Amino acid sequence: MKDVKAQVSKSGMPGKGGLNAEIQSRIGHQLRAMYDDVVRQGVPDRFADLIRKLDVPQGAAGGDPAKNNGRE
Repeated sequence: MKDVKAQVSKSGMPGKGGLNAEIQSRIGHQLRAMYDDVVRQGVPDRFADLIRKLDVPQGAAGGDPAKNNGRE
């Protein structure tokens, strides 16, 4: 990753294609706010059920392994 400070000129303006520190800070705050909102929502029950089913060893789930579409 490029060093952002190296891209900022003495006038405080970003170099070619760079973002100044204030813009980076604002983007960071907005991304954190959006991410925190997603984390607070949690995992939907149907996804949690699917994950639990995937965690069960195949032999312990019962059923005929031959009916598992060739998977072992």
